[in-house]
Amino acid sequence: MNDLAPLLTPEGRALLDEVRDTDPAQELAVATRLRREHPAELVSAALGQARLRQRAVAKFGVEDAGRMFFTPNGVEQSTRASVAAYRARRMAEAGITSVADLCCGIGGDAIALARAGIRVLAVDRDPRTAAAARANADALGLSGLVEVREADVTDVDTAGFDAVFVDPARRGGRGRIFDPEAYSPPLSWAISAARRAPRGAALKVAPGIPHEAVPEDAEAEWISDGGDVKEAVLWFGTEPGAVRATLLPGPRTLLSRGLPDPQVRPPGRYLYEPDGAVIRAHLVAEVADQVGGGLLDATIAYVTADALHPTPYATAYEITDHLPFNVKKLKALLRERGVGILTVKKRGSAVEPEELRKKVKPQGPHAATVFLTRVAGAPAMLIGHPA
Repeated sequence: MNDLAPLLTPEGRALLDEVRDTDPAQELAVATRLRREHPAELVSAALGQARLRQRAVAKFGVEDAGRMFFTPNGVEQSTRASVAAYRARRMAEAGITSVADLCCGIGGDAIALARAGIRVLAVDRDPRTAAAARANADALGLSGLVEVREADVTDVDTAGFDAVFVDPARRGGRGRIFDPEAYSPPLSWAISAARRAPRGAALKVAPGIPHEAVPEDAEAEWISDGGDVKEAVLWFGTEPGAVRATLLPGPRTLLSRGLPDPQVRPPGRYLYEPDGAVIRAHLVAEVADQVGGGLLDATIAYVTADALHPTPYATAYEITDHLPFNVKKLKALLRERGVGILTVKKRGSAVEPEELRKKVKPQGPHAATVFLTRVAGAPAMLIGHPA
């Protein structure tokens, strides 16, 4: 699909509607039938777009994904709609009315901003990607608020906009890029653009960004959706130096209070597994303080406590057994308890969950969770169930 234009014609749109729910296993038969009445290139483009739309449902939902246009990279790299909507709400609540969306991709963030009532200039240097963004704004009835421009973001004058949003490319020819200065454009350029914006800015970065790479005048926010860490955002014009973890749906936000590292203590009755955004934001101490707990090990983000204190920022498990790591003992214990549904979690252990599951061969009607970790430096197993 090198050109979206044929798919935007009445014939192309009708063909897209016809192949919308095509089963991948039936593609060859469907293509053979449709090529009797339509150009082969158009049929291939429509089927390819149908596949991309099916993949995009997880990020954009059935209704939007069924109307939007995608590129393979666009599906992979675009922001999940729930996360984009949350960010857009923050901007709207801050009184921002116009945003330059730099490196806009297929337009997922521009769509969320426009739906929040914000005027958007969406910029991408790739012609195919910019065409998809333009088609998406039109398909969702947002073209009045979204202007799409094909250009190098470093050449764009953003002076007429309240804020900028920058989502640098974090993938190259060899895969994921971990050095922020190797982003395209580099993080240093994005920070300079953010500081020039009159009302503020948001820079989307990888959740693994080192804390020392966060500028002193920025707020750092790690966001998870449904328990999966999705991104980190550097905010300018909000609360310089603030660090927070935000969990979606919700949103629920945990703000750093600068607490010292929790003390290491023996395993209690409950184990708390903090949300990934909490861990990335280095806010495990805040969770430990909420539940009155400490750490199983100084280097591992498992919190243990004697009492159950429900918190949205961690999943609680009631622990029934604490054993030194020993596969034979674990197998015997699971057999004795009739555990056939075994969830294996690990942190600080080299053992792979599937490898352990094969060795213990769980059988029976009951369920359990085993944590492979360290307790005060020693390999250990904690067995329990969700509290």
